[in-house]
Amino acid sequence: MAVYIEYNFKVAPVQPGVEILIAELGYAGFESFVENDTGVKAYIQKGEWHPEILTDIHLLSSPEFEISYQQTEIEQENWNAQWESNFNPIVVSETCAVRAPFHEPFNVPYEIIIEPKMSFGTGHHETTHMILEFILENDFEGAKVLDMGCGTAVLAILAEKRGASQLDAIDIDEWCVENSLENCERNDCKAIQVHLGDASKIPVEPIYDSIIANINRNILLQDMAVYHRALKAQGTLFLSGFYEEDLPLIKACCEDLGIRYLEHKEKNQWIATKFIKE
Repeated sequence: MAVYIEYNFKVAPVQPGVEILIAELGYAGFESFVENDTGVKAYIQKGEWHPEILTDIHLLSSPEFEISYQQTEIEQENWNAQWESNFNPIVVSETCAVRAPFHEPFNVPYEIIIEPKMSFGTGHHETTHMILEFILENDFEGAKVLDMGCGTAVLAILAEKRGASQLDAIDIDEWCVENSLENCERNDCKAIQVHLGDASKIPVEPIYDSIIANINRNILLQDMAVYHRALKAQGTLFLSGFYEEDLPLIKACCEDLGIRYLEHKEKNQWIATKFIKE
């Protein structure tokens, strides 16, 4: 049974503080993050933790932010119990339900059963919800798809249910990879291959009809050229995980590479976008 160390950070102002903090904690070895109204909860395996883990987190000493935190040891089974007590099923666009195994089935065309363990992506967060909407609105029949930063693989699972014929789901977090494999099996998915790693796992040739990346602004900007290289001409790129004020940066980065902006969704200042490769 893996044991995690949980840090519950309270950050003021919340944004862009939380975004910067998550980026720094990721470099320090933290694996999973759950944002909330006052900050973020960050998780690292106890075996990877050491007393000086926060020494190089520069944001903690920044005069521009007020940050406090509490540290707790948490086992996977306790995470699951907490999640189960708080998780309610959701319905997206009246056609897709995301529920846990212990919920009653829904009478909708697409039903996804998710048990996230330490992973991110139940559909409750605005970014995941909006990308689910995009998948429902677009044609994936016979498509080859990349789900980058797959979390629970909920987006890849819906894409397969929408007709995608080949899918790669990649995440840098071992928990996410393990959980994605379980969720794919739970939803009887046959076309999804799950991989552990970062953008270096993406093929160098243009093989994807569609790429989905719900990560964060910094990683998206860093890896955009890789997405461009792997996307077929006239292929679609769906991006989320960033705020409204970051949209011009994302647009400019894509346009410089020849990826044209088509439309976006906004929910509570979070953005999800659709682009096409020229």
